[in-house]
Amino acid sequence: MNVKRNILITGAGSGLGRGLGLYFAQRGHAIIATDMHLDAARETVSQITAAGGDATAQALDVTSDESVAALIKQFANGADVLVNNAGLQHVARLEEFPQPKWDLLLDVMLHGSARMIRAVLPGMRARGYGRIVNIGSIHSLVASPYKSAYCAAKHGLLGLSKVIALETGDVDITSNTICPSYIRTPLVDAQIKDQARVHGISEDEVIKRIMLEPMPKKSFIIFEEIAGAIEYLMSPAGPQHYGPNHHHRRALDVALSFFFGSERSRRSAPRRLCSAPMVPSRACIRPSRCR
Repeated sequence: MNVKRNILITGAGSGLGRGLGLYFAQRGHAIIATDMHLDAARETVSQITAAGGDATAQALDVTSDESVAALIKQFANGADVLVNNAGLQHVARLEEFPQPKWDLLLDVMLHGSARMIRAVLPGMRARGYGRIVNIGSIHSLVASPYKSAYCAAKHGLLGLSKVIALETGDVDITSNTICPSYIRTPLVDAQIKDQARVHGISEDEVIKRIMLEPMPKKSFIIFEEIAGAIEYLMSPAGPQHYGPNHHHRRALDVALSFFFGSERSRRSAPRRLCSAPMVPSRACIRPSRCR
């Protein structure tokens, strides 16, 4: 049975956030599409409602306590699922990286995610159900030059997710991080230009050599693959894939991460010793306790 859930997505005005909103609305869920730019969120909602879906647009600054509090107050029914997707990128050597820009990346992707989780947890506890899904990155696991702030934020997101998993082990709330390689979004399009500049190569070379060369299928990750992983976590099979559950012999000690795409990055990740299933296409559930 497909239970209708209220799904709150940050950064829903374009790219992956918009793609996830469209995907889940088509499956009967109610979408709360938030974005710094209200017009962009409204465009997402327009596309959803044109297809017969249920969605509401809301301006949201994840770096502002007041903005987050106003959002939670407005939606009395709360969020059953939180997708921390808001993000941005800046490519530069650390010594050339403007400090305000460095701080902004951390404020949005790490501090902002923590702020959103803190805001939705009381309602999830009251309802006895919640799914926290952080959109990480392959850069949650490995590093790339010129991306110090992004890598720091995405690495920190994994630690945050693990802690929340442990703190919510007494209720049906799970905390997970999905770590995809490159998805062709406006954010990645901007990166292509920046990487071409700092590496002194063409944009086509950036796509082929830097982004797709490490990936076995030599292709970008698609929205549906990320959505499929989230859908799995929302399913009846999802509750055991989170932090500690001392009533289950196969309980995991920490939150799970979903790895997508890059074989080279997978070799850099912890070696798989468990029998966790493969779900869905090109996704592997790997407990972080595997060494």
